[in-house]
Amino acid sequence: MTLAADLATRFEHALDTRPETLREAAQDFGRIVSAPPLAVLRPRSAAEIQDLLEFAGPRGIPVSVRGGGHSMYGQGQAGGGIVLDLRVMNRVGPVAYGQVTVQAGALWREVLAATLPHGRTPPVLTDYLGAGVGGVLSAGGLGGAAHRHGLVADQVLELEVVTGAGEHRVCSPDRDSGLFHAVLAGLGQCAVIVTATLRLVPVPDRVRRYCLYYAGLTDYLADQRRLAEEQRFTYLEGQARPAGEHGWQYMIEAVAPYDGPCPPDDAGLLDGLGHDRAALETEDLGYGEFAHRVDTDEEVLRETGAWLYPHPWLNLLLPHGSAESVVRAVLADPAFRDLRDTGLVLLYPLLSDRLRAPLFRRPSGEVLYLFALLRTAPPGSPETVAAMVAANRAAYELARSLGAVAYPVNALPMSDADWRDHYGSRRPAFAAAKRRFDPHLVLARGHGLRF
Repeated sequence: MTLAADLATRFEHALDTRPETLREAAQDFGRIVSAPPLAVLRPRSAAEIQDLLEFAGPRGIPVSVRGGGHSMYGQGQAGGGIVLDLRVMNRVGPVAYGQVTVQAGALWREVLAATLPHGRTPPVLTDYLGAGVGGVLSAGGLGGAAHRHGLVADQVLELEVVTGAGEHRVCSPDRDSGLFHAVLAGLGQCAVIVTATLRLVPVPDRVRRYCLYYAGLTDYLADQRRLAEEQRFTYLEGQARPAGEHGWQYMIEAVAPYDGPCPPDDAGLLDGLGHDRAALETEDLGYGEFAHRVDTDEEVLRETGAWLYPHPWLNLLLPHGSAESVVRAVLADPAFRDLRDTGLVLLYPLLSDRLRAPLFRRPSGEVLYLFALLRTAPPGSPETVAAMVAANRAAYELARSLGAVAYPVNALPMSDADWRDHYGSRRPAFAAAKRRFDPHLVLARGHGLRF
């Protein structure tokens, strides 16, 4: 019996080998790398995931996990292998005792839809709520509340997983902690997340959103650091925006919560900051309205078709000491000029001691910055895409030479030497966990990690 026939017999009810299904699984949000799998499996339970991994492991069949499908460079693909499509496993709830258990295939907007009626929310959310729970936890997860609460992954109380060896296990910081810490921010290398129990916090009635504008990068970064360290706001992000033909201006986006009729104290929250006071923007929103603010942008991009264009994105974590020089150099680089017309540049602070997942790599120092270059390539232009990926590589090399690390969800090919440098002293422990929990090395090969 051939491998395909053996698979079809064993997983008949859940296996999909239709050409259109394989084409979809061979793509991701990045629309750059395409690796058709042998089949797509849509499990309905942990037992079915366990069955697949027990079958695939000894045969060396690559297995990847797909939820929201928002990887950039084939990280969620399994060329010649099996893609586990978890979208059917999207149950959320119940919400009780300040926590909620959610299946890994749920989207974050589905999580929020279940928790908001109870007046609760995860402490940290990514800006885009259409991403899958399992994928975000595997990457770590960053958002505007990370300077206070850490990673999205740091809010996990317990995990139910199936290891690459086919073991169905429950783990937490106090129970099987080695597995727990190998899964969170572990890029899917050791286990498939089945469910995650998340910590929840109360939701405010309203939030006030401030946009503070700066002509200079030096003052912007200084105020971003100050606001992160002083914890004035519950949400803190920022952007670099084009100004004139060649210049840039900078915008801090900060949010303060409030309940009842009394709004926040603007004067106190903004005291001592160096922004352009004449350009200050404020708006008051319900918490749910603020959390879903990116939805409109997604709708527009889907309507125009741009949502399906290639997305050669790059996310870097910069140390405070070299952040200004890296940002200036990259934004002045002609290879990134398209950011002025069709891209988005995020630039906001994080505090290293709040980012607790051991496998989440960060630069040295107390304060670091996410520098995200989010751009779109025209369709049908492989040469342009290749040039943009090459520009990502050059920016990564420059930033790394000045102490930065990649947030590894990028359109950026990574060599074995790159990964060794990325994980540094953590590499041996990570490799040992990989060999222990995925002894056949079948999980998440799309990242290019070698152990």
